[in-house]
Amino acid sequence: MATTTISPKYQVVIPKDIREKLRLKSGQKMTVVTKGGVIYFIPEKPLSFFRGFLKGMDTGDIREDKER
Repeated sequence: MATTTISPKYQVVIPKDIREKLRLKSGQKMTVVTKGGVIYFIPEKPLSFFRGFLKGMDTGDIREDKER
């Protein structure tokens, strides 16, 4: 767990250990979501990050357009 402070310009610094763990880069976009009084910062990933994500997936059960 880490703590940070909101600056007078309402900016928040993400602690270094968290930046390194999540491999965050300067200028990277984040989605900000609030729920139940909690703020979530979700790092956006480029599509290239997902390359090979489904590698080895069995496509035998996927229906063809004509079967729909």
